[in-house]
Amino acid sequence: MKKLQSDSSSPLYHQLMLRLAEDIERGVYSVGSRIPPEHELEALYQVSRVTVRRALAELTSEGLLEKKQGKGTFVSTPRISQDLKSIHSFHDACKQNGFQGGTLVIHVKETEANSADLEELKLPKGSKVIETLRVRTADGVPVVLEKNHFSMAYSYLENENLAGSLYIVLRDYGIEPKQASHDISMAYATESQAKLLEVDPGAPLMRLHEVVYDQKGRPLHNSLQLIRGDRFVFRI
Repeated sequence: MKKLQSDSSSPLYHQLMLRLAEDIERGVYSVGSRIPPEHELEALYQVSRVTVRRALAELTSEGLLEKKQGKGTFVSTPRISQDLKSIHSFHDACKQNGFQGGTLVIHVKETEANSADLEELKLPKGSKVIETLRVRTADGVPVVLEKNHFSMAYSYLENENLAGSLYIVLRDYGIEPKQASHDISMAYATESQAKLLEVDPGAPLMRLHEVVYDQKGRPLHNSLQLIRGDRFVFRI
């Protein structure tokens, strides 16, 4: 094994980070596997415990490693990364990150508009909306539980196949999502949500509320997404 270079301009912790990242990429440490404990890494690379801990902390903050209390440090399952500054479909985000995106349609139905719908979609009182509820998957693993509300101008969605990209369907009708406002908070999975996302009831989830606008600046839909943080990360 090639030793780390103490006389290099690159700090030892950074060299160790790169070495461990390369080992993960080469499959020396596979996804879900436990990496050697700190004292073994210290002896293996002939560096201090401080250097080892900083390298592990940096790789953990980057999402490449994860610490499990009382068990050690493990190679993380890759997460989908999506930039909130631009509008991308879930399928696009999966493709960009090397995953196969999928969709399970729970329902597409008419329902009464709530107060948020009236304000965000600019609807009169007593309006109805089209509600779509879908589970988005990456390589077959549930990642996002997504509920969208559209005005009745989009009632044709009830007759469309929404098991793929919703935005591709909308583009066929000349509708282009162009911008969105976002609110991110925390939520905890109810029993029904946990079942759909294959997590434990009460598991922490990211809660993303969006209002998406079309190419003419008109409200297109609002969206409430419950997201598994162990599978998905946002760039802001």
